[in-house]
Amino acid sequence: MGKIAYQTILAACLLALVSFGCRSEYEKVRTSGDPELILKKAMAYYDAEEYQRSQSLFELVAATYRGRKEAEEIAYKNAYCYYYLRDFLLSSYYFKQFVQTYGTSPKREEAEFMSAYSNYRLSPKFRLDQTSTYTAIQELQFFINAHPNSERVSQCNELIDELRAKLETKAFDEGQLYFDRRLYTASIQVYENLLKDFPETKQTDKVRSMIVKSEYLLAENSILQKQEERYKVAIETADEFIARFTDSEYLDEIKDIKADSEKKIKQLQ
Repeated sequence: MGKIAYQTILAACLLALVSFGCRSEYEKVRTSGDPELILKKAMAYYDAEEYQRSQSLFELVAATYRGRKEAEEIAYKNAYCYYYLRDFLLSSYYFKQFVQTYGTSPKREEAEFMSAYSNYRLSPKFRLDQTSTYTAIQELQFFINAHPNSERVSQCNELIDELRAKLETKAFDEGQLYFDRRLYTASIQVYENLLKDFPETKQTDKVRSMIVKSEYLLAENSILQKQEERYKVAIETADEFIARFTDSEYLDEIKDIKADSEKKIKQLQ
C-alpha cells in the first residue's frame, strides 16, 4: 500500500472516530433518562444551531417539564427549531400552540407573528395550489387586527401585498389559459372576477383588453345566429375601454377590434 493511500485511510478512520464520538455523546444524553442533562444539552445544541438534535431533546423532556417554569422556554425554542429546520407547517402549529398555552407570555406577539410568517413561507409558486397563501393572508391580517400598534404591522402589510400579487398573477394566468384554449366565456368570467377581487391591480387596462379580445373572439367563433349579438357586446366593451384608457398601449388594438366588429355586423346584416 502506498504512503498516500495509507494516509488517506488513516484520515478517514480518524474522521469516523470523531463523528462516532459526537454521535455517542448525543446518544448518551438522549438515553440518559436525566431530564436536567437532556434539557441542558438541548439548550446547548440550540445555541450551537444544531436544531435537529435540539428539537429531538426538547420533545423528549417537554412532558417532564410541563407546568414548570422551564416549559415556556422549551415550547418557544422547540417551535423555532422547526422553523429553522424549514418545517414551516409544524413551526406554525407549535407557535400557535405556544400562544394558546402561554397567553400572557411577553413572547406571545412574536409567536403569533411567527405562526403567520411560517404560513407565508409555505406559500408556493403561483401556478400551484394557493391554500397556504390564503391561510397566510388570513393570519397576517389577524395579527394586524390583534396588534395594530405593533412594529411588525408594516411588515405584515408588505407580506399581504406580496401574497395578493401572487394570487392576482395566478388569476391572470388562469384567464390566459382559458383564452389560449379558446374557452372565451370562461376567460371573460375569470378576468372579470380578477378585477372584482383585486381592484387595486396595476394592470387594469391589460385585463380589460383581454376581456375585449375574448368577447370579439367569442363572437367570431359563435354559430351564425349569435354572432351579431356578440359582436355588439364586443363593440360595447371596446367603447368602454377606449373612453377609459386613452393612453393605453393596447388602445390601437382595441380600436381595430371595434372597427372589425362593426364591419362583421354589416356583413351579417
